[in-house]
Amino acid sequence: LPLSVSPAADPAVISPQDPTLLIGSSLVATCTVSPDFPLKAEDLYWTLNGRRLPAASYATLGPSTLSVALARLNGSRQQSGDNLVCHSRDGGILAGSCLYVGLPPEKPVNITCWSKNMKDLTCKWVPGTEGETFLHTNYTLKYKRRWYGQDNTCQEYHTAGTYSCHIPKDLALFTPYEIWVEASNRLGVAVSDVVMLDILDVVTTDPPSDVHVSRVGDLEDQLSVRWSSPPALKDFLFQAKYQIQYRVEDSSEWKVVDDVGNQTSCRLAGLRPGTVYFVQVRCNPFSIYGSKKAGIWSDWSNPTAASTPRSERVAGGCDPKGGEQNTTLRRELKQFFGWVKKHAYGCSNLGIKLYDQWRVWLQKSHKTRNQVGKEP
Repeated sequence: LPLSVSPAADPAVISPQDPTLLIGSSLVATCTVSPDFPLKAEDLYWTLNGRRLPAASYATLGPSTLSVALARLNGSRQQSGDNLVCHSRDGGILAGSCLYVGLPPEKPVNITCWSKNMKDLTCKWVPGTEGETFLHTNYTLKYKRRWYGQDNTCQEYHTAGTYSCHIPKDLALFTPYEIWVEASNRLGVAVSDVVMLDILDVVTTDPPSDVHVSRVGDLEDQLSVRWSSPPALKDFLFQAKYQIQYRVEDSSEWKVVDDVGNQTSCRLAGLRPGTVYFVQVRCNPFSIYGSKKAGIWSDWSNPTAASTPRSERVAGGCDPKGGEQNTTLRRELKQFFGWVKKHAYGCSNLGIKLYDQWRVWLQKSHKTRNQVGKEP
């Protein structure tokens, strides 16, 4: 007949097994050796995370039972728990227990959401004012249609950072949603405030694509910027506005141009000659299907670089009249672009219409000066 082999008995038992405790708590744990093993209490010692605990914290509670007292426990070093181990004199492991020491979760805050295609939704949140619980904490994003419908649970986590989740489809337009986050660990549950939103109010886009920066002929203080509208929302009824930011190569400070409007091109003026500039563009879709919200800015596009032409002094030529005409032209151009910077607010189209406005302004200023000069 085949022999039946009974499973070997555990060498020892630790009590309590895998306890969960608040930071600052105290604990007395016991290690009791099985009668099948010829070990006494004096043959035992304790370690916590591999570090031997002092004998002064031990107490013999019986011939084969040794206790250890732990006071004012700190948060667990690892979310999987701290390892409390009972050893025999020769270093062998007799039994182990995991100590989970930490804090209950805090109420998640600052829930923000956005949609890239008016069918999906991505939300992120902050895990509380402190955040660190020293225990593994689960975060669950839940949502439902307001007034009716059942609770739904988001499934795709960490899509936009540690504390985020993505709902890819099956969302309705023109319907307010309630959204909240639940945090749970071994010591409790905390629930965020409920956020109410309509998908149309949180639409954003990818950054504008195909950003090109180029020189404007030989004009040493200007660069032309043009880009393509984001393709994701081209089939939806919306308006877009753009922002540009630029900086010189050796600086980390960006200058922002706010007044680009819905144009997909812009001319930057007042730049340094012979200087490399980095330029970025971003988009804000707004008034989607009549939504009253301001819209959400996209991320900035990847930086695009270009340099302005170097300044070159006009060398003396053989034709003095030609030189005088060139000097007059340069002076008028400088005066014109100075006026543009002051009166055209950044990125207005530099066309004939704007030039005509400048000529009118110039004539008015000449008349004013002449009238002032004739006063007694």
